[in-house]
Amino acid sequence: MSRPIAALEGVSRRFHEGRRERWVLNGVDLEVAAGERLALAGASGSGKSTLLNLLGGIDRPDSGRVRLDGTDLSGLSEHRRTLFRRRRIGFVYQFFNLIPTLSVRENVALPLELIGQDLGPADALLEQVGLLERAEAFPDVLSGGEQQRVALARALVHRPALVLADEPTGNLDARHGGAVLDLLAELAREQGAALVIVTHSKAVSQRCERVLSLEDGRLSRGGGAGW
Repeated sequence: MSRPIAALEGVSRRFHEGRRERWVLNGVDLEVAAGERLALAGASGSGKSTLLNLLGGIDRPDSGRVRLDGTDLSGLSEHRRTLFRRRRIGFVYQFFNLIPTLSVRENVALPLELIGQDLGPADALLEQVGLLERAEAFPDVLSGGEQQRVALARALVHRPALVLADEPTGNLDARHGGAVLDLLAELAREQGAALVIVTHSKAVSQRCERVLSLEDGRLSRGGGAGW
């Protein structure tokens, strides 16, 4: 494995449900290498999305450390985590999360605008995902597959070190889902970004180099195959 770009070190996270305290993650250690494709599997409610939010600096652990590209995210203030996240992390969601009042081009360019970079790469990414001709369209006229391709371009336009995808094909049929996964892997590989995918799908897991399962707050190794 090449150098780790992201790591969890003894990370635990708990939530309060009424008077009950539930530990979703319990002393989790994880390293993700630069350029790696990693799938996180597990039952609904097992903590996969919590783990993804910790890797992405959206949430903070109750104990342990989260490191990305040499930076200890768990030690940053919320404001500094937000600034760091904008530059170094890309997100792909099951429900696309495109802004309906922005055009396709504006949605893709938004991460660049937030960090004060030139907006030119937006059109380059739209061309790569086959949607440059729809740049002036709005999300509501796009198909589900087209919306997810826009979301991929938005997640990668600022060349993040880490791309986090939460059930990225959950709203797509098998044919379109497979095409989106191929495209996501190709774009991440071109940029040298690590890719972590949360999924319930065995077909998605089998397309990753490494599969880990989350159960009872701990990670264990699963099966996997290269693309």
